[in-house]
Amino acid sequence: MNIDGDMLLLVGAAFLAGLVDAVVGGGGLVLIPALFMALPQVAPATILGTNKFSAIFGTASAARRYALRIQVPWRAALPTAIAAFCFSYVGAMSVSLMPKEQLRPLVLVMLVAVAVYTFARKDFGSIDQGRAHTSLDTYWSLLLGAAIGFYDGFFGPGAGSFLLFLFIRFFGFDFLRASAAAKIVNVATNGAALIYFSATGHVLWGVAILLALFNVGGALLGTRLALRYGSGFVRRVFLGVATALIGKFGYDTFA
Repeated sequence: MNIDGDMLLLVGAAFLAGLVDAVVGGGGLVLIPALFMALPQVAPATILGTNKFSAIFGTASAARRYALRIQVPWRAALPTAIAAFCFSYVGAMSVSLMPKEQLRPLVLVMLVAVAVYTFARKDFGSIDQGRAHTSLDTYWSLLLGAAIGFYDGFFGPGAGSFLLFLFIRFFGFDFLRASAAAKIVNVATNGAALIYFSATGHVLWGVAILLALFNVGGALLGTRLALRYGSGFVRRVFLGVATALIGKFGYDTFA
């Protein structure tokens, strides 16, 4: 590893990942490729474990700041987080069972559908509907948490963006409250996967701790921007990140 050049790349990527992730999710799109580039000899599971350690601190700091400034929809976020925690651990355990390349076409299709739907509906996520939470919403929370949790533990890229979209689509939140709820769930998925990766020796602690510091810095800035500029800003960043994810998955699938 080139200490100067590679570490500069990693800390810059960690800061940017924290910023993007705090607003709409998708920080892994930034940091995971940087880790693979800077640490080409390191096993993929160790790359993912190191990323999870960095990400959980940035996500937790963003979640805390959202909770202090806006009304977090806990009745939807907590059941989703509990289910996501359990299934994220299962997903991390299942990393070696199926080639991840088989997931890429499906994820690509879902990302395109999410981006097109959001772009076509100009009012999507612009206003919080403020409707009452029902028992059916709790069932949806558990189901969505299980699905996203497993995906995030097993594969991960785009999980935060999918969560943001689903919280708006199924619970009627605006982009800002959906982002706050997504951060709560992301803390759970990152934590569960990190438990597995650390227990199996797949974390580079020295690198991970340094990246976590910069990830938190980026997350604090990202949360500040989201809170200051509101749902319209979050929507624009969401569409930008979704487009970047589509480009990456399209390249990885067809190149």
